[in-house]
Amino acid sequence: MDPLSDVLSMLTVSSTLSSRFEARGRWAFRYPHYDSHIKLGGVLTGRLRLQIGDEGPPVLLETGDFYLLTNGQPFTSSSDPPGPVQDGIQVSRDHRGPDGVLRYDGRAAGDAEAVTMASGRFTLDSEAGELLLRHLPPLIHLRASAPGARPLVGLLDLLGWETAEMRPGASIARTNLAALVLVQTLRVYLANAPQPEGWLGAMADARIGEALSRMHGDIAKPWTVERLAQSAGMSRTAFAVRFKSLTGSTPLDYLGGWRMTVARNALRHSDEAIARIAERIGYQSETAFSAAFRRMVGESPGRFRTLSRGDRAIGA
Repeated sequence: MDPLSDVLSMLTVSSTLSSRFEARGRWAFRYPHYDSHIKLGGVLTGRLRLQIGDEGPPVLLETGDFYLLTNGQPFTSSSDPPGPVQDGIQVSRDHRGPDGVLRYDGRAAGDAEAVTMASGRFTLDSEAGELLLRHLPPLIHLRASAPGARPLVGLLDLLGWETAEMRPGASIARTNLAALVLVQTLRVYLANAPQPEGWLGAMADARIGEALSRMHGDIAKPWTVERLAQSAGMSRTAFAVRFKSLTGSTPLDYLGGWRMTVARNALRHSDEAIARIAERIGYQSETAFSAAFRRMVGESPGRFRTLSRGDRAIGA
């Protein structure tokens, strides 16, 4: 499994694309800070402005463009030109129809063109989500004309069709479309960003990315820096230096951290035996795994499983 698929498969995701927005005239909606999720959207028709925080120029999104908002900062979405700023959450409550579509008419305030947009969010609840969000910029804007964005054109057509009205199977269709949009958007971002940070940048690096793919593809293998360097076609020293410069971790620290991420995910969400988890991620015995887990997490695997399931039950 490649690193991006590996991380995405570990995410506890609640994805929805039931949100369709149709507006006329001038408008501007301000949204507050949000936690632990990615907001995504595609412009079906028209154009709009998107501003993160209160500083810096707004980004203009046009028909066919996609965006991801990743770090929870307050943001403002507006027509071009904008209208008076309103509370976005309150507007959503007041103007969303029974069909789930948010319709807003600001034509009395100006003559900005009509805008239609499909949007949704991914709520992330795992260490893998933190790993993904940590190295993404606050806003990823993909223009319809960006190299590699062609597959998104077809997805946008499907989003427009699925969000236009409720149809049988809409929930599963929208969820799967959301996942496709997220993966494809990240692919295009990685292909076009000058130098993504962290493991995303490492993944985009031809040699280090190859080593990461080998590592994620078989985390139980007794990897050494020498073996990983060979897979990257580099000397041991050059590989170790470049790996750390891109990811901020040594190769074996990264591997150990990812093994524990896989273990925590399994302990939270499955009834898999601890001995089997230990074997699957590369430990020769449950005892060795438990010692390493306690050293990194601060408690035994069994206690972690009990506590995490208790927290989930409380939050249910």
